[in-house]
Amino acid sequence: MSELIRAKLYAAEPPTPVQEARFLAFLKKKYGENVTLCFERTDAFPGGFRLEVGAEVYDWSVNGRFRQLQDIITEVPKQNGDVIPMLGSAVRAWSPRAVSEELGTVVSVGDGVATVSGLGRVSYGEIVEFSSGVRGMVQDLKRESVGCILFGSEELVCEGGAVRRTMKTAGVPVGRNFLGRAVNALGAPIDGKGEIGADGYRPIEVPAPRIIDRQPVNRPLETGLIAIDSMFPIGRGQRELIIGDRQTGKTAIALDTILNQRGKDVICIYVAIGQKASSVAQLMEVLRSRGALDYCIIVSASAGESASMQYIAPYAGCAMGEYFMEMGKDVLIVYDDLSKHAVAYRTLSLLLGRSPGREAYPGDVFYLHSRLLERAAHLSDERGGGSMTALPIVETQSGDVSAYIPTNIISITDGQIFLESSLFFAGQRPAVNVGLSVSRVGGDAQTKAMKSAAGAIRLDLAQFREMEVFTQFSSDLDEATQRQLRYGQGLMRLLRQQQYHPMQLHEQVILLVAALHHVMQDVPLEQVGKFRGELLAYFEVHAQELCRSIEETGRMSPEERDRICALAEEFLSEWRQEGANAQCPA
Repeated sequence: MSELIRAKLYAAEPPTPVQEARFLAFLKKKYGENVTLCFERTDAFPGGFRLEVGAEVYDWSVNGRFRQLQDIITEVPKQNGDVIPMLGSAVRAWSPRAVSEELGTVVSVGDGVATVSGLGRVSYGEIVEFSSGVRGMVQDLKRESVGCILFGSEELVCEGGAVRRTMKTAGVPVGRNFLGRAVNALGAPIDGKGEIGADGYRPIEVPAPRIIDRQPVNRPLETGLIAIDSMFPIGRGQRELIIGDRQTGKTAIALDTILNQRGKDVICIYVAIGQKASSVAQLMEVLRSRGALDYCIIVSASAGESASMQYIAPYAGCAMGEYFMEMGKDVLIVYDDLSKHAVAYRTLSLLLGRSPGREAYPGDVFYLHSRLLERAAHLSDERGGGSMTALPIVETQSGDVSAYIPTNIISITDGQIFLESSLFFAGQRPAVNVGLSVSRVGGDAQTKAMKSAAGAIRLDLAQFREMEVFTQFSSDLDEATQRQLRYGQGLMRLLRQQQYHPMQLHEQVILLVAALHHVMQDVPLEQVGKFRGELLAYFEVHAQELCRSIEETGRMSPEERDRICALAEEFLSEWRQEGANAQCPA
């Protein structure tokens, strides 16, 4: 015999015989013949009935019907900004339905996490709604209960309260109207400029593009930083890690890269995870003052927000970027930083009762970042040819790149830019360590002109650093060694670059060609910066067509290389003469 099913009917007044017969017919059709119905009088559900069959609930009360109507209205698509006719037709076509809802009960709540019982069919990652209107996401499945992280104030969630399944996964609104705005991890504006009209709604977690939907990374995304573009080029669709200790210029590199995309039709998304709100405000002001905010979206989950918001922030930013990538656009997304993201996930995992592993992180912390970074891709032409380039940032402790989180992310990404504290404090900014930095895409993401101009600069710098260490123990150096040291020191000075001043392609090419042909060999180190600026100004006056050709074609012929060398030598002679005249006035 099948188990007897007991159904409970709640209402302010008992049902009429006709109504009772309809309820019994409905129950027998849905659950079989072995079902009983009992009535319980209550004033909690005015204007109708509420039927409970185990964990399933059928709400025909005023509140239940209103909620059905509300769900219908929220799903009305927006077309051309006029939704009134569509709302009217949706309301006219709507009628109350017998829709089952699975309701649970809050067992405990605290520290941004709620334990809920009675949701036996809920899915991992599904959004649930509490009776107060606060929403949460299921992150832990157990036999008798589920663990939910909260996206609102836990003070509004009380033990014994009802929890309703929404049958939806977490998502964020997306659209072009988000450009120039700052939002939180749920897509709500936080910049005080009013509501944002969304063009659509995307889930925050989706599978990464398949291999067949991708194409090789073969188009450069210039950072404007000569130290990176010449030696560690970044391609559109690449994942390049920026790693280093605290206060070594990691965010500065990402910010300069964003500034360099002005006028290049690249959508930039900056995701701030666990940052100070004042730091995010300062960054927005920098972008606004330099005319870059119009093509940027700021997604912020500051240090004052819950671990739940910090956890979903990078996925929300990635979903916003995928919207533009699917349209065929090029997107640059910065995750600042994934170290704090891993800490937020560890916090949630420990609160949910998961078993801790190395450094108390859960066992799936690798998957946490791999499923995020794998969504960066260069789509095939059949998929529109769009791209999303990811620049994740990771903070190290005392330069330890072998720590748990850094090694995990290094293994996922296509290269890393390692910033060294000693170089930073010595005035070498950006403080890029040439030996530990690498781009696994390499020359495939470099223009012909840059590849030709950069030449063997990495080899020259490596030889210089080796020689520099060796000569520390020697006081008597021959002329050739001293000249080689001066050459290496000049190259290091050349790679220094002021923040918020990214260089164009032709400027980088001119400087590299001049430096690698020893034009700057005898320029005093303290004057390299001044010499560099005046040299570029000289080319803008005397070789405008050459600069324009390199910028537009991305190529440099041997004749153009020779002309650059000749003009650089010509400028050097004039510069020396001016210096001599200044020292010996008439």
